[in-house]
Amino acid sequence: MGETDHHHHPPPPQVVAPPPAPPPNLALSRGPTWTPAEQLHQLQYCIHSNPSWPQALLLAFQHYIVNLGTTVLIANTFVYRMGGHHGDKARVIQVLLFMSGVNTLLQTLIGSRLPTVMGASFAYTLPLLSIINNYTDEAFASEHDRFVHGMRTIQGSLIVSSFVNIILGYSRAWGELTRFFSPIVVVPVVCLVGLGLFTRGFPLLGNCVEIGLPMLILLVISQQHLKRLHSWAYAIVERLALLFCIGIIWAFAAILTVSGAYNNVKTATKQSCRTDRSFLISSSPWIKIPYPFQWGTPIFRASHVFGMIGAAFVFVCRAARLSGATAPPAHVLSRSIGLQGIGMLLEGLFGSLVGTTASVENVGLLGLTHIGSRRVVQISTAFMIFFSIFGKFGALFASIPLPIFAAIYCILLGVVAASGITFIQFANNNSMRNIYVLGVSLFLGLSIPQYFAMNTTYDGHGPVRSDAGWFNNILNTIFSSPATVAIIVGTVLDNTLEAKQLDDRGIPWWKPFQHRKGDVRTEEFYSYPLRINEYIPTRFL
Repeated sequence: MGETDHHHHPPPPQVVAPPPAPPPNLALSRGPTWTPAEQLHQLQYCIHSNPSWPQALLLAFQHYIVNLGTTVLIANTFVYRMGGHHGDKARVIQVLLFMSGVNTLLQTLIGSRLPTVMGASFAYTLPLLSIINNYTDEAFASEHDRFVHGMRTIQGSLIVSSFVNIILGYSRAWGELTRFFSPIVVVPVVCLVGLGLFTRGFPLLGNCVEIGLPMLILLVISQQHLKRLHSWAYAIVERLALLFCIGIIWAFAAILTVSGAYNNVKTATKQSCRTDRSFLISSSPWIKIPYPFQWGTPIFRASHVFGMIGAAFVFVCRAARLSGATAPPAHVLSRSIGLQGIGMLLEGLFGSLVGTTASVENVGLLGLTHIGSRRVVQISTAFMIFFSIFGKFGALFASIPLPIFAAIYCILLGVVAASGITFIQFANNNSMRNIYVLGVSLFLGLSIPQYFAMNTTYDGHGPVRSDAGWFNNILNTIFSSPATVAIIVGTVLDNTLEAKQLDDRGIPWWKPFQHRKGDVRTEEFYSYPLRINEYIPTRFL
C-alpha cells in the first residue's frame, strides 16, 4: 500500500472587523471646551500679590463700606427691640466693627490666611429673638435696663458657645469631617451661602426703589460697561466703581431728603430713604474705645447658651474661592474654626451683639473687583478699628441708606453663588447620581429654611416646639440656615449613594487637599508669616 499524502491546508484567516469609528466630537464643531482650573486666572491680584498702596487703600476702604452695611442692618434689627436707644445702637455698631477688624486681622495672619473679612452674622437671629422674648415680660426700671440685661445675657452665651468652635477646630475634628466632603457637596453649600441671603437683596432694595434701583443699574453699567471706554479707565472703573456709585446715589438721596420728597410718606419709607434718620452722628461719641465687660457682668443661662451653640455650628459653612488660592487643606480649616471660636470668646468679653463669620458680601467683592489680595483685607481692618473708636466719623458712613447696600448685595451675593457652581467642573456633571445629589441638596437647602422662616413667630418661636427650650433653639437655628441644611443633606447623600467611580464624585481632585503636603501650593498660600510656625506646636498649625 502506498502512503497517502495528506495535505493540511491552514484555516482561512479570520476577517477582523474594523474598529467602530469613534463618535463625532460635537464639541469641536460647536466651539472649544474648557479644562478644569483650580484657580481663577482672571484675577489681577491673587492672595499674595498686592496692588499699589494708593489702590490698596481705596480697595480696603471699599471692603470696610461693604461690611458696614450688614453691621448697621443687624443693629437696626435688634437694638430697638431689645429696648435700646440711638446711643445704644451707635455703641453696638462700634463694638461690632471693632471686633470685625480684630477677628479679620487674626484670621488673615494666623487663621485661614484667606483674604476674607469677618463680619457680623445673621446666624444669631433666633437665639437673639429668644433672649429678647424672655426679657419682654420682666419688669425693669427702664427700657435701657432691659437692653443692658439682654446684652449681658448675650455676652455670657457667646463666651460659653465659643468653646464649641475652639474644640471643633483645635481638636482637628472639623478637619476630619472634611474627608466626607467632595465637590458635589461643596457646590450646593457655596451656592446657598449666596442665594440663601436673597432677602438682603431686592426685598430690602424695594423699601426705597427710587434709591436702590438706580444704584443697582448704575453699578452694573459703570462697572461692566464704562470700563471699555478707554484702556486707562479699565482698571480704575472695574475696581473702584462701587465707591463712585455709592457717592453718587448717596448724594442723590441727600438731595431728595433736603428737597422734602419724603415729608409726606409713611414712617417706614422715611426710615429707609432719608439720609437723616439713622440718628447715629448725633448719638455717637467722638472717641470711645471698646473694652471688656462694658455692659456689665455676663449672665449665663443654659437655654440661651445652647441656642448660641446652634449658631456656632452654622459658622462652619462658609467658603471662598475668589482669592486665587487653592482649596484650603484640612489642617487650615481646623485652625480657622478654632480661631473663630477664640474670636467669639473675645466678642463675648467685649460685649458684641452677635458673633462674626466670613462675610459673604466681602467674598463677592473679591470677585467683583478681581482683587484677591490678602494685604488689601488686612488694611481694611485698620479702617474698621479706626472708625469704631472715632465714632462721629464712622457714624457718617453708617448713615448711608440701607437700600443702597441692598443694591450692592444683589450683585455680590450672586457672584458668590456663581462661584459655587464652578466646583462642579471637578466632578462628572453628566452623572445622574451627581445631578440627583445636587438637585436635592439645593432644593432642600432653600425649601427647609423657608419653612422654618414661615413658621417662626415674631418673638422667635420656630416650628420645633418641645418642652426643652434649648433643644428648640439649636434645631430652629441650624435648620434656618440654607448652607447648613445643604451641607447636611449633601454629605449624607453623597456618602451613601453608590458611585460607579470615585472620579465621578471628584474625589481625586479633593483628596490631595486633605493632607498638609498634598499640594505643592499649600505652603505658598497658607503658611504662617514671619516664621511663626516655628513657635507653635505642630498639632495647631
